Amino acid sequence: MDMKKNNLNQSAPFIALMLVAIIALFVPTLARFNDLGKYNSADIAWILVATALVFLMTPALAFFYGGMVNRKNILSTMIKSFVATGVVSVLWITVGFSLAFGDSIGGFIGNPFTYLFFKGVSSGAPWSLAPTIPLMLFALFQMMFAIITPSLVVGAVSERVRFSSYILFIVMFSLFVYAPIAHWTWNPQGFLFKMGILDFAGGKVVHISAGCAALAGAMVLKRRKVHLAHKEMPPSNIPYVLIGTGLLWFGWFGFNAGSALAANGLAVSAFATTNTAAAAGGLAWMFFDVMKGKKPSVLGFCIGAVVGLVAITPASGFVGVPQSIFIGAIAAIISNVAVYYKSKSILDDTLDVFPCHGIGGIVGMILTGIFASKAINAGGNNGLFYGNPAFFFTQLKGLGIVVAYSFSASYGIFKFINWVMPLRVSEADEEMGLDASQHDEKYVQGTLLVEQNGSFSEQENRMDAIIRIQKYLQGKVLINDNGSLTEEEREMEESLHNAKYIREKSLKKHNDSFT
Repeated sequence: MDMKKNNLNQSAPFIALMLVAIIALFVPTLARFNDLGKYNSADIAWILVATALVFLMTPALAFFYGGMVNRKNILSTMIKSFVATGVVSVLWITVGFSLAFGDSIGGFIGNPFTYLFFKGVSSGAPWSLAPTIPLMLFALFQMMFAIITPSLVVGAVSERVRFSSYILFIVMFSLFVYAPIAHWTWNPQGFLFKMGILDFAGGKVVHISAGCAALAGAMVLKRRKVHLAHKEMPPSNIPYVLIGTGLLWFGWFGFNAGSALAANGLAVSAFATTNTAAAAGGLAWMFFDVMKGKKPSVLGFCIGAVVGLVAITPASGFVGVPQSIFIGAIAAIISNVAVYYKSKSILDDTLDVFPCHGIGGIVGMILTGIFASKAINAGGNNGLFYGNPAFFFTQLKGLGIVVAYSFSASYGIFKFINWVMPLRVSEADEEMGLDASQHDEKYVQGTLLVEQNGSFSEQENRMDAIIRIQKYLQGKVLINDNGSLTEEEREMEESLHNAKYIREKSLKKHNDSFT
């Protein structure tokens, strides 16, 4: 029975994808909407670029997260972020766009049949709030937001979540958390939109929803073995973090400035506030650490810059450039404090997703309610700082609704998945690392080890080199002054251990195929 269940779990994703592919064959092809008078070439060009920039943020996030985890989990962490590009792209075309932007059902969710399989998207009139670009382009731009949101959650559950379980999470989160919140916030018929809640580029739709889901996931999955043992796990590759931060910063210009949905002055203003908040956030985090007696940290600047980007996201099209300095700086300081207190707790949010994205998004939404100005965006509102406390309290109300819903719904999703299939890897797999145990791959100092039919090709050369080094070190004292292995020796020992595990696992798989 267990074997049958396992085979079903293994086959289900492939079967589901092929069913979708076959059904898609029967969707009628309609003529492209051709009212050129409604379109603006400059707007189309800019939103095409912005769409590509937002897409870049997902592989950028993979580098950002991959560089911060243990070396034995780099590949598994990166693919969990990146695989959302595949899952959500197909899901968005089939039903996701309809749920978010289809005809509203009571202001809570879109009709799933409005744009089912992108029916009528290429042939339909432009979106009401983006009249100068094709509906297809608007749908693709929004798809990139839907892709990166579940990718953010990876950081909280990395180093212990099963890959197959996380794929199911992406599907359920996209359908039951992201799509409803996007509908409430950005669809003119959504109930939060009608309340007057402002979220320019996804402070609550993307970052708060992902941050709350991350908190829920960390609570359901519970603590890693290294966290229980209070072991300090340094980042495996800080240059990866730098690369990821730079690409995220670059892509965020499309994220925020693109949300103007036109090549206009508002896009320019959002571009400026985005860069300013990121700069202020990175500096604030670094200088705050120095004030506490730490060294100026590469990692600290990178994290602070990302927090600044998160905080300015809901406000970028509603606040002035000077105010964005305060928003980026104060958000970085608050998140820094939140990370400190989280480190003293039993919560094992591996890469501090909730303190950075959840808290950063919350701070950004609150400060939008304070510093929003109609002078920047006539379609927005004046905040508390400009004499409008009513809008500030409206913003708080919407914030509370999204936090409560995203956390409770995500918690339920993680619990449901854990009931359907194991959410967490075994202790042995966790100890070995998810690269080897989940993917039969291992990244070692620039070398990718790939299992193939119980043997290794290029990877065997690497193994031989390790063995030669080990033989060379035989007879030497492999301990430092305090009686423990040095970092280099520890890494070598780990490499040998993991390589042996991969070989043993692949041989067992090879032998099992004949039984």
